[in-house]
Order: sequence, then C-alpha cells, then structure tokens
Amino acid sequence: MTRTYLVTGSASGIGAATAELLSSQGHKVIGVDLQNADITVDLTTPEGRQHMIDEATSLSGGRLDGIIANAGISAPVAATVQVNYFGALATLEGLRPLLLESDAPRAVVTASMASLQPADDELLAALLDGDETAAVARGSALEAAGPEAGYLNYSTSKQAIARWVRRHAPTPEWAGAGIPLNAIAPGVVLSPMTEQLVNSPEGRAQLEEQVPMPLNGWMPAESAAELLAWLTSPANTHLCGQVIFIDGGVDAVFRGDSTW
Repeated sequence: MTRTYLVTGSASGIGAATAELLSSQGHKVIGVDLQNADITVDLTTPEGRQHMIDEATSLSGGRLDGIIANAGISAPVAATVQVNYFGALATLEGLRPLLLESDAPRAVVTASMASLQPADDELLAALLDGDETAAVARGSALEAAGPEAGYLNYSTSKQAIARWVRRHAPTPEWAGAGIPLNAIAPGVVLSPMTEQLVNSPEGRAQLEEQVPMPLNGWMPAESAAELLAWLTSPANTHLCGQVIFIDGGVDAVFRGDSTW
C-alpha cells in the first residue's frame, strides 16, 4: 500500500536516510528543508512554517499518512529553539488535519538523548508555555553567555519537545483520533551535524565521554530511519507517547535501573 509521508530535515542526516528508505519502499515522500527539498522553507519563522503547511496541503492532495518532524539544529544559538521546538510543533499541529484523512495516520518527532542532559529552567518554562517571544529572548541570553550556556538551547529544546509528546499523545486530538504520536531520542548519529566533532581526536574524546554508546558506538543515520519508518507504518498500532532511545545504551548508562 502506497502511503504519503512528509519528512522535515530531508536534505541530510536522519531525514535524508528516512526519505530514501520510504521512497525505496514505494511511498510518496514530501521533503522539507532549507534547500534541496520539495518544500524549501525556514522553520525559524512563522511565515516559513505557514508556507510549509500550505505547500504540504497542495502537494499531498490534502492527505498525509505519516508526519516525521525531524528537522533540527544543535548550534548553541537561539534559533535552535525556534526550529527544534516551535518548528516541530508547527509541523505536527499544523499538518494534523491532513492526517485525519488517512486510514492509518502516524506521527513522530526526533528528540535526542540530549533531553537527559541539563536544561535551563527559564527556557523550558517558556517553551512549554508556548511563548516563543520569551523563549527566543532567553535563548539569546544563553547564546550571548558563550557556547557552554548556549548549548542549553539544544538540550532544553529537545527535553521540551519530548515532554510535549508525552503530554499530547494520549489526548483526544491524537490518540482519540487514532493517531499514534511518539518520539525517538538518538545518540550520536554520523551526519553533517556531527562531522566536525567525529573528525578530530579532541571531538571524538569529548563525545565518548559525554555520550557513552556501548552498543556498536556511533550510529549511521539509516538506523534511526528504520525506526522512524516503522513508527509511522500501519504496523504501529499501540505505541502512544513513547520517547524511544535509540542511543547505543546511553539512557541505560545514565539512568541505570530507573524506568522513569
């Protein structure tokens, strides 16, 4: 059965691998990215998000079977929260009406194992309140404080989107409408985003210390793509609000026997 999917961040990394996998299975894939995509937009802006919704509605014929909100950046800048959180929400919420036309609608967002790392409380509160103005202001302050503080834009945005999924997946708008909504939390993925770190001895040492992945080490984007494809397939009937750590064991190392 041919399905229609929308994948953000489709030009590289996990998004490209997922789009390629779904296309190889015979499905229609609408890619969204800053360039080299069916829909070229900047998800940091409300105008870009609305353009994505309008174009996706047109290109899909008004129906989507799967949404994969994968676009994200890890830079220690305020724009990170705009893409990782508000861009993801615009994708999921703005395109949810198109899922309602599907017989087997599915949605998933890419979070990160960074959701387990320290977060900034003020930024997290602004994100969960949906206050983009306050979130960008706090993110800009963190950015100005230097790379270490700026990194909190990434970890906090990923924790926030994971928490949003947990809160919204069981609601009438999602589970009640027959739409499984979940998230994945990858460890270190070999992609353009991590290329600079993994290609230097210092970067590799830093990653190995901060993100211990005892099972097979750093992973190719294709590993995450396989999971995303299954989560948005008709086979996934009962996973609801789960944040699945596909991280080579980072979660188990960090949290031990804690299951919550």
